[in-house]
Order: sequence, then structure tokens, then C-alpha cells
Amino acid sequence: MASNKDLLFDYNSFLCNWGDDMKVIHVVGARPNFMKIAPLMKEFSKYKDIKQILVHTGQHYDINMSDNFFKELDIPEPDYNLRIGSGSHGEQTGKIMIEFEKVCIRENPNLVIVVGDVNSTIACALVAAKLNIKVAHVEAGLRSFDRTMPEEINRILTDQISDYLFVTEESGIKNLRNEGINDKKIFFVGNVIIDCLIHNLEKIKQSDILKKLGLKQKEYILLTMHRPSNVDQKETLEYMLDILEQIGNKIIEVYPIHPRTKANIEKFGLTQKLNKNKNMLIIDPLEYLDFMCLVLNAKGVLTDSGGVQEETTYLGIPCITMRKNTERPLTVDIGSNILVGSNKEKILIEINNLLEEKNKNCQIQPLSDGQASKRIVEILKNVTKSSS
Repeated sequence: MASNKDLLFDYNSFLCNWGDDMKVIHVVGARPNFMKIAPLMKEFSKYKDIKQILVHTGQHYDINMSDNFFKELDIPEPDYNLRIGSGSHGEQTGKIMIEFEKVCIRENPNLVIVVGDVNSTIACALVAAKLNIKVAHVEAGLRSFDRTMPEEINRILTDQISDYLFVTEESGIKNLRNEGINDKKIFFVGNVIIDCLIHNLEKIKQSDILKKLGLKQKEYILLTMHRPSNVDQKETLEYMLDILEQIGNKIIEVYPIHPRTKANIEKFGLTQKLNKNKNMLIIDPLEYLDFMCLVLNAKGVLTDSGGVQEETTYLGIPCITMRKNTERPLTVDIGSNILVGSNKEKILIEINNLLEEKNKNCQIQPLSDGQASKRIVEILKNVTKSSS
């Protein structure tokens, strides 16, 4: 069995039938994808023999959840926008597959690159695999071991049908091996979302979002909450709002409210309850630079999101995650991330620890050097051509 070092450095251990030129399709669909694809496209652009095609599935279609990210992160306008929109998981995945298949047949790419774990990820990977197009999965191998999460199903299935699996942390290597994935497909490269953060850190520091919102450094916590387990049932959402109201008695909460959560609050008649929390500053979803500026200057982050767990760890910002599990266990092992589920007592204890600065110090994750995208492109450029 190959060592983890082999997985990082043995670029010439597998075969590919590319010719002198490559045509690569990048897939984005939801907000977390944009920060992952931006450094990859920038790195690929250094090679004139690689043609890049960007497909936006339109899974997220709100301007603050999608369009503004292209401008901020210097991502080129999509070559294709499938404009799928919302819907049930099956409906959304099916629509993406139908439309993406047309793109693949028209463009006949050598490679499709998918990132993360959203419906666009599995839908486009499946289409490519069925058309015998090579698939690369960036952020492979992450597992929460909770199959009630749609994202977990997307991760597992995408990894099974991908040809190249680019892993962010060593737990991903173990998970893929346990699922029978051949070592020759697995590459430990680091995290492209940290590449994006490092590359944009100076711009993030220059954001004037604190001034606009009337906030001071370390005098607020940043909140994100949108997981179905926290917001899709009236009783649960009401319970979470009760917890947030208690936290609001201790410190300002800044909440860029997710469209899903906002819709459910209105649907369940909880708007008045939300408004009772006088110390909560509710704002629209933010662009990347402004959001990360709020992360950087927060006393801490209270979240049920995924990627922010890694961003806070890199920045040394305490993170309290309102989930029972995480697909990013290294953030808990070496970082500032603490899992509390939806347990009121645990949440309030950790908020108090946060305010009293009792949270443990965090460390930088391995390969958090801003070079993950470079490693990925080098791997894909240095594969051995088929001798057949």
C-alpha cells in the first residue's frame, strides 16, 4: 500500500490518453464552489495548451449567492449557464444532468473538474463518467458518516466514479482506502479554499464592511445557519431562535441570513420571534471579501456550514459548529472548531468559553500554503500519456 507521501509526490504513477492539448470543463453551481474553482482556473490559465470551459449550473441563482462572486474572485463569465434554479434534490440533480450532458456532447472535453459536495457535483460527475470523460474531484474523501445529509451521499458517489481524487486532509485518504479506492487515484494536495483565502487576504483586510455595519473588532460573533437539520422543521427552528436570543443577551450576533432560512422563518410564522432578538444584526448574504472580513474580525463564528470551519482554523478564529458531526475532522483535532449539535447547554457553554477566551489555540493544517491548486494542475499536466 502506498504511503501518504507517495500520494502527494508520485505524479507519474497513472495513465491518461490526453493529446498535446487539453480541454477542461470546470463546474460550479453553489456559493461554496466559486472559492474553490477560482484558484484552479487562475493556475490553469498559465498554460496556453489548456482550454478552459466554465459551466455554471445555476443551482444558486441569487445575485449575492452567485453572480457577485465571479466579479470579486476574477472568475471569467461562464461559457454556459444552465440556470437550473431550485427544486427537490431529485428534480435539481436530474435537470442538471440533462443540460450538462448537452454541453459535454457539444464540447467533448478531456476532463471534467467538480468540486465539493453539492448536487451539481454529483450530477455533472455522473454525466461525464457515463460519457467516458475523465473526472477529477477536488475536495475528495471528506466524510461526516451521516447519510441523512444529502451532501454525504453526493461525496460518496462522486468519489466512486471519479478518476482523480484530490484530498484536503489525511482523513480523506483513509476514507477513500476504506471504500476500496485505488491509491493511484488519490492525491493529497491541500485545500483550494485556503488558496483562495490566502490569495485574497489583503483585499479582505481592506473591506469596509465593519464600518458600514457599525461594528468593532472582536465585539460580535458571526452566525451562519441553513442546514435542514436546524431550519427545516418549525419546532427545531424555533428552538434555535430561542438559543440565539439568549446569546444575543451576551454579545452582538451578525447574521447574513441564508435564503433558505429566511423563507422558513416566514413560512413558519417566526418573523416576530426573530425580531425579538434586539442584539442580532440581520443582513443579506454577503460577497466573499466582506464575509471573510467579518470572519477575520469576529470574536468567533457560530455556524452549521462546512468550508467556514476550515477558514476559521486557518485564521485562528474560534468556531462553534451546530452539527453533531463534521466531514472536516482535522479542524476539530488541531483547530478551533468545536461540535455542539443543537444542544442548548453545549452551545451556551461554548459561547461563554468564547467570550472568556477559553477556546483552545488552533494550528495551521498541513499543506495550507496557498499551493493546492498548483499541485493539482501539476499532477494533471504531468500524467503519463498512454503507451497504447
